[in-house]
Amino acid sequence: MMKQMVLQRIAIGFATLLVVSIIVFVMTSWLPGDVAQIILGQAATPETLAALRAQLGTDQPLIIQYFSWLGNLATGDLGISKAGGATISSLIGGRFGNTMMMAGFVALISIPISIALGLWAAMHPGTLLDRIVTFGTLSLISVPEFFIATVAVLILAVNLHWLPSTSYMTGDENFGQLLKSIAMPLITLVIVVSAQMIRMTRAGILNVMSSPYIEMAILKGVPRGRIILRHAFFNAIGPIINVIALNLAYLVSGVVIVETIFAYPGLAKLMIDGVQTRDLPLVQACAMIFCGTYVVLILIADVGSILSNPRLRSPK
Repeated sequence: MMKQMVLQRIAIGFATLLVVSIIVFVMTSWLPGDVAQIILGQAATPETLAALRAQLGTDQPLIIQYFSWLGNLATGDLGISKAGGATISSLIGGRFGNTMMMAGFVALISIPISIALGLWAAMHPGTLLDRIVTFGTLSLISVPEFFIATVAVLILAVNLHWLPSTSYMTGDENFGQLLKSIAMPLITLVIVVSAQMIRMTRAGILNVMSSPYIEMAILKGVPRGRIILRHAFFNAIGPIINVIALNLAYLVSGVVIVETIFAYPGLAKLMIDGVQTRDLPLVQACAMIFCGTYVVLILIADVGSILSNPRLRSPK
């Protein structure tokens, strides 16, 4: 039963990637502008434009371009950048590493803090500090990322001069210099993702606390902290894992605004640059990496939920 459920989710993941590949290819093809015109400039003649379009393959019907691109993608060939001439793999390599490094730092900080605060708030429901946590998380969830980033820049960079306002990285920094250069986007992302995880952890624990077996333990006089840590938390771990997976997917694929504000050299910033130069293969490759990461993390969350909840492994 477990194997069948995992295989079903893997099949759904591949089907999702296929549908997304169609959407990504069609939508990027509709972007205004001509990459041949961008490369050759406004003074290019119609003959040179036609020759370059034939060389780039943009003069082919859209369906032929799609299947050619999909076949190359399936073999791991991301193609050549139409704007710069370099291989897309070389362009993505370093940027993807920067994005994963940022996601790793954010996860290491936000996940333990979120689970600890969520558990603590669930242990003391209705208290002043619980209300402060609830109000703070609701407020932060409602605030867009660019506002948090702007406030962080005004306070930490402009007024206090503690941190740089942009993430300038040369590759030769030591660990301390690296942390200082990425501190601003790191702080912004930790605030953004922690708010949702704290709230969902608290809500998941309190939802389990209303179960009959928990009420029986309370009536027997078992301390609330022991009930939460030894019983409620492990029964609520499935929804918590799902929230963590969704936020980790956001860290890889949804940080476009944060990377743009702080000029962080990540994959999302690279995709924005590709949109500006109408480098469609680069944009398409980045979009598929984002989608693939999202599907993999959701699959991991589903498997984690199945493993943590025996009822999901039982046949109906």
